Amino acid sequence: MNTRLLAAKVLSRVLQEGQSLTAALEPALLSVESSQDKAFVQAICYGVCRQYHRLDFILSQLLDKPLKDSEIKALALVGLYQLSFMRVKPHAAVSETVLATKKKPWAKGLLNALLRRYLREQEILDNLANQTDTAATSHPDWLIKRFTQDWSNHAAQILYENNQQPPMVLRVCKRKTNTADYLQRLVEQGITGTTVDFCPSAIVLDKPVAVELLPDFANGYVSVQDTAAQLAAGLLDAQAGQRVLDMCAAPGGKTAHIFESQPQLKELVGLEIDAARMQRVRENCQRLQLSPTLIIGDATQPNAWWDGQLFERILVDAPCSALGVIRRHPDIKLLRRPEDIAVLQILQRDILNAAWSMLASGGLLLYATCSVLKQENEQQIHEFLATHPDATELPIHADWGIATAHGRQILTGTAAMDGFYYARLQKQ
Repeated sequence: MNTRLLAAKVLSRVLQEGQSLTAALEPALLSVESSQDKAFVQAICYGVCRQYHRLDFILSQLLDKPLKDSEIKALALVGLYQLSFMRVKPHAAVSETVLATKKKPWAKGLLNALLRRYLREQEILDNLANQTDTAATSHPDWLIKRFTQDWSNHAAQILYENNQQPPMVLRVCKRKTNTADYLQRLVEQGITGTTVDFCPSAIVLDKPVAVELLPDFANGYVSVQDTAAQLAAGLLDAQAGQRVLDMCAAPGGKTAHIFESQPQLKELVGLEIDAARMQRVRENCQRLQLSPTLIIGDATQPNAWWDGQLFERILVDAPCSALGVIRRHPDIKLLRRPEDIAVLQILQRDILNAAWSMLASGGLLLYATCSVLKQENEQQIHEFLATHPDATELPIHADWGIATAHGRQILTGTAAMDGFYYARLQKQ
């Protein structure tokens, strides 16, 4: 099996068919026995998506006309990525990538020529790429403009951080241990990391490891969850005896953390529209020995599933552009379109309105997204407050993020966190 060819097939599904990288990669890796080969294919696929706009620009300089065969184009990008960003020896990168064309012999000479030309002209081509914003930042032009429009002083940071590999962060279950004790157990296993001052449940690992190597992972002592996402449970501030709703609950990290933080709830309801994604919530809760009420239903249509009993706390983890987690899902840069944002904004508004109808007087709603766009965040909350006179914003006083007109924004990479937004609303 040629690992470069497998990576190219995965990338072709993303680039040509619009599949998410996760959806394309997971079934492809099932056929790979070697863990080393799996890691290599994964590294190439993530790397090409991360650096796609740069690699595509360079490829365009090497070709007289665009490649119509999506698989061969993907192979060319795979070759360029190895030569530009990996520690693969150049002759091996070229020969193995060219070898992957054996079922399409017409492409062998073409691929060999363009990869060898890149090696000869690498400095010139890299300098050309650095002079073009799209190639230099490896982002589509519309995203560069949106980040600059919303965060002119921070846009360069966001674009840079989006192209970095994210850290692996653990959430320690405080019912079973604490971060200091668990960090010591990690050290005993040769795993190092640091705690986070403003998030007592978080440990940021120095290097990612397989979850099987984490002490008592199977017994629910820890979960993998970015620090920014871990802040939700504290901001929701659920109290004993309360009824809590987690809307759009998959994959279940925040649902579980709410229950871990306050096990004496009257009831915790997790809602998810997609049955397959709900299965992930169920599996995560089973590993953590938690038993929330899980409902498959549409967040915008509560009459179809809600029992009429009000909630004292509601988390709206809203569907969003996910532009704050590009470093974890680099295919977002390839698949997201500018027209998506307005559609998502309408969906977010509809979910907020539905959630508000189920919130008890005096109750608290926490609105969250993994976006860094103001249109989905502070502007969404501004419009909600303007149309709901019974809503009061509760300020978030914190040592993390940036205070905005409404709510608090975390920009990607700040304190090693994903891009995230939170706003707290109380019902009168």
